[in-house]
Amino acid sequence: MTFYQELQLSSVGSKQLIHSTTDKKEKRRHILIYNFKVYLVMAFCVAVVTLYSMLAGNENSVVGVTVLLALLVLRQADFGIRTTHGLLSIMGIFAILMAGPRLANVLPAFGDFAVNTISIFLLMILGCHNVIMYNHSTFVLGYLLLYGYDVTGHAYQMRLLGLFIGMVICMAVFYKNQKERPYRRTFFDLFREFDVHSARSRWYIKLTLIVSSAMFIVNILGLPRAMWAGIACMSVSLPFTQDCLPRAKDRGLFNIVGCVLFIALYLILPESMYSLIGIIGGIGVGYSAGYKWQTAFNTFGALAIASSLFGMPMAVALRIGINVLAALYTVVINKCLDWLHTRRTAQKSFLYE
Repeated sequence: MTFYQELQLSSVGSKQLIHSTTDKKEKRRHILIYNFKVYLVMAFCVAVVTLYSMLAGNENSVVGVTVLLALLVLRQADFGIRTTHGLLSIMGIFAILMAGPRLANVLPAFGDFAVNTISIFLLMILGCHNVIMYNHSTFVLGYLLLYGYDVTGHAYQMRLLGLFIGMVICMAVFYKNQKERPYRRTFFDLFREFDVHSARSRWYIKLTLIVSSAMFIVNILGLPRAMWAGIACMSVSLPFTQDCLPRAKDRGLFNIVGCVLFIALYLILPESMYSLIGIIGGIGVGYSAGYKWQTAFNTFGALAIASSLFGMPMAVALRIGINVLAALYTVVINKCLDWLHTRRTAQKSFLYE
């Protein structure tokens, strides 16, 4: 395997390669390449986010994160449709990212809920037809981040420009890497193939309703960081219901673990180094091959920002409370929606007999 090929491996793939190599010299080579990859990716992420902050303002650094996540996914994943039609999906996704979060934030609670529901549902249809690619996690996450870090006035104009530039870059990279895909499905098949009786379409509906309603509840209660509830629900709401409970347990437990680690860093490091905690979390995510520790290290960046706004104790309490309750909420609502579907199906079968 060449140096470049090893750089393309995921953390899981790199670790499996290291563990399976018996030759000590080769093992050391794989370890060095793995470490180089982690810091290279981290440096690239910091560079992109910094560039966006310089061009569009610090309040729009989240745009850099959103575009970066989309770029990393679209260089490898597809939409299950013709590549040229996939470009239409990208345009639709970015149009939602440009308009949806801003519109939701200016409306009262019920209007906010309606916009979030429509936007997230469309993101699911446009971006996750090929369920195995798991594209929805990137696009819905981007939506929730933009929703949570809302801006107005000139900053919003710069946000639109930043997202437009990101869209063009993503389209170019997507077409270059995916142009040989042999799909026959078209853009309109994404909508034609929607069927409330199919498992995929029901999952679209469940995830949309759970994420949107969780944020609605947080907003109604007057609590900050409704996006944390949305992200937690999205993370736990998996295509197969039986997978949701183990994921919910991991989400809740490792958010607590992440908060404990964050508190330790917060107390040990001088205040001048608090800005580095997010970077430390990013490096930790790079070394993490599984969901559990990725969840733990992802808390660092979120808490670093929230601590500067609410103070560390309040930020930690919010993080744990919202994530644990949102994970539990997802499991309960998922079960209820499945029960309703089963009951409705049984009633229809009884009527036709």
